[in-house]
Amino acid sequence: MIERGRGAITGNTADRRRVAAEIKLSREKLTSTGSGHRAYDVELLRMFAKSHKVAAPGVIIMALTIAALSSLWVPTSNALIWLSLVILGIALTYALSARFLTIAPANVDPKLWRRIFVFGETLQGMIWGLVIFMLIPVQDPNIFTFALFVLLLLAAMTSMIAATIPAAVYCGLAPVSLAVIAFMAIRHNYQALPLVTLAAGAQLYFVVLANRLYRSSIDTLSFQAEKDALIGELEQSKANSDEARRRAEEASLAKSRFLATMSHELRTPLNAILGFSEVMKSELFGAHAIDAYKEYSADIHSSGQHLLALINEILDLSRVEAGRMDLKEEAFSLAHVVEDCHHLLALRASKRNIIITESIEPGLPKLWADERAIRQVTLNLLSNAIKFTQQGGIITIKAGWTQVGGQYFSVRDNGPGIPESEIPTIMSPFGRGAMALKQADEGSGLGLPIVKGLVELHGGSFTLRSKVREGTEVIVVLPAERVMSPLPQLHPGLPVPAVVQRATRPAA
Repeated sequence: MIERGRGAITGNTADRRRVAAEIKLSREKLTSTGSGHRAYDVELLRMFAKSHKVAAPGVIIMALTIAALSSLWVPTSNALIWLSLVILGIALTYALSARFLTIAPANVDPKLWRRIFVFGETLQGMIWGLVIFMLIPVQDPNIFTFALFVLLLLAAMTSMIAATIPAAVYCGLAPVSLAVIAFMAIRHNYQALPLVTLAAGAQLYFVVLANRLYRSSIDTLSFQAEKDALIGELEQSKANSDEARRRAEEASLAKSRFLATMSHELRTPLNAILGFSEVMKSELFGAHAIDAYKEYSADIHSSGQHLLALINEILDLSRVEAGRMDLKEEAFSLAHVVEDCHHLLALRASKRNIIITESIEPGLPKLWADERAIRQVTLNLLSNAIKFTQQGGIITIKAGWTQVGGQYFSVRDNGPGIPESEIPTIMSPFGRGAMALKQADEGSGLGLPIVKGLVELHGGSFTLRSKVREGTEVIVVLPAERVMSPLPQLHPGLPVPAVVQRATRPAA
């Protein structure tokens, strides 16, 4: 992993650059107003082209219907010519839309294509307006109503299809509107002025509707840009997280290799220092000429022991964190381990006038675990309780059953306690609380992390509860799978049972 981390990671780098470019584009979209941003303009043009492609069959059907109705008043040939022109205009717009959609957005010239689409819409409006001029010679009084119907129908169609380009809406409606006005002026049909006013109001409504649709399209693109920006930032955060995790794994591996290499390099000279200093302290080859040398030898020996203990703790924590500590599992009694640790530290507690009491449930079956690790856990917790309990204090050790059939032991003291805000600190490697710093007690801050790691390696749980001026309690729970089922007593003459049931006890 270290070798891989030395070189550039082309794939990750390219992905980060792509994500950064997407985020920049999305932010530019969000900070632009209206359709002033090129990406917005291109997307609006694409929406316009898609609308025309989808609406082309419906528009042709509408043109067929109008041509069929117009043939009731005008010659069929004229209606067919007009229909042919309309279909030709629709085909031209369809072809332009299809051509535009095949162009990559990066290669689109928004201003050029906007002019092309506006010209196409104007051309279609002029072709639609021809039907009005075609109906001018007709003397039927209902023909003007039909012309207004065509005007309103075209206004509704144009405002829906061309809404993403407001200029196209205006240019598409203008020829038909002028044709209706010319129709009324040529026919001198001023009696229909109220109806024309109503149609003009309706046409104005459709124009307003087109503007609202345009604003709605802008808002939709804005929301899409915001979503893209969020997705891009999430991808960037994920890429950063993956990179940080990769570097952390490389650092952890480097640390493991360093410790594996340096453990031998450190222990070898330390053993020599401890051995020679012990010889000098014991004066095996004769008394020192100066008494201070004996004291210096004792200081060297104690310092070497402290350094060796610190190195061992660091190596233990490293193995626990890496999951490489092998448990030497065997059957042992938790109650006996607790009692042995109690007796081992009883002298230290008595020097500080601290009373240690035991409360152990009788008849606890043996555990299948690493006895050395559990003993280390117990000694560490009990020594911490003695260290931070004031003179004349009380420490209580409990051991017994859990509710689910496992076993637990706890160490509780009535010392000064630990502030809740400091618990995460003391549970972290090399973390020391304010009380330890105030008392200047020796310690590396690795005890509790090692204890927690050893307990979790056994599948158990570690809980620390503390209140200021009330004391601290540490509870270690070992799972039921670690408890060995005791064999039932056999009577003479009875066969050995094929299955032995686990004996469970209620919680204390």
